Amino acid sequence: IDFGGGIKTDDDINSIFNAGAFFASIGSIAVKDSAKFFSWLEKFGGDKILLGADVRDKKLAINGWLTDTELEIIPFLESYYAQGVTQVFCTDISKDGVLQGASNELYGEILSKLPELKLIASGGVSCLEDVYELDKIGCSGVIIGKAIYEGRIKLEELSDLTA
Repeated sequence: IDFGGGIKTDDDINSIFNAGAFFASIGSIAVKDSAKFFSWLEKFGGDKILLGADVRDKKLAINGWLTDTELEIIPFLESYYAQGVTQVFCTDISKDGVLQGASNELYGEILSKLPELKLIASGGVSCLEDVYELDKIGCSGVIIGKAIYEGRIKLEELSDLTA
């Protein structure tokens, strides 16, 4: 179980792991209170904490995509990677839910700068070919939603890609 959304306090994250979650996905608080985020990263480890990075025009958006920041995605990820982040899921907001293909260029650019980063791509996946392209780029995972819901990708088609 990967739990994400609304994690703001030490009690929140402790409750999540005490309830049996394997991962905690942390987004907005990592931007708004980096000291708290890094204390959780130190306590639970990079194998348990996923950094969520929602992006609009290569800049981070927080608070459920309602607040745009001036933080550029690549310098932000480089800084957090240097401080111990190993896993990131990145959602290109402009692609999410529109089934127009993933942001291969963005994810490729991120991985060219941080090749050891475990990057999970999110947003825009419309067909199985998109999944294979993300794998080819070097993404360690992909979040697929609407394409499965609408039957464009069948779960059994993904079995070759599961670890």
